[in-house]
Amino acid sequence: MRKPWNRPELAVYSLVSKKGDGFNMNICTYVTAVSMQPKRYIIGVYKNTCTLDNLQKDPEFVLQLMAAEDYRKVVLLGKQSGFTTNKLTRLKEKTGDFCGFPYILTSCAILHCKVIDWMDAGDHIAALCDVFTYRNLNNSPILTTTLLREKKIIRA
Repeated sequence: MRKPWNRPELAVYSLVSKKGDGFNMNICTYVTAVSMQPKRYIIGVYKNTCTLDNLQKDPEFVLQLMAAEDYRKVVLLGKQSGFTTNKLTRLKEKTGDFCGFPYILTSCAILHCKVIDWMDAGDHIAALCDVFTYRNLNNSPILTTTLLREKKIIRA
């Protein structure tokens, strides 16, 4: 049996951060809405990552709710470092623009957010974020940790 924290089926998101003149995308599963008014999320961001570096320099970002059909993108976005890989060059033809940020066209939804506070959470930093605006893109099934386990992309 799995450990209690690995049992729930979690939605998979990609966080798009600014990186100088470019952007970086990563994978996040520690994401939860925590307030209805104002709309706020808490997102766990791994320490010592390009994404955390970027967010601490520019706290504005886009959060994408990934579609199940995009499970293969997790290998690029979640298992490679933005410090050494330009992830967007591999996705160039598959992105659109939302509030000045690229997003994957097949995403289920996109949210334009800004970090308003930080908390050390062990191997992650918890970012409390305001949601400025959002857009639902399609009704496709969402990507979940269960599907990633079935496809043997993660083991948790």
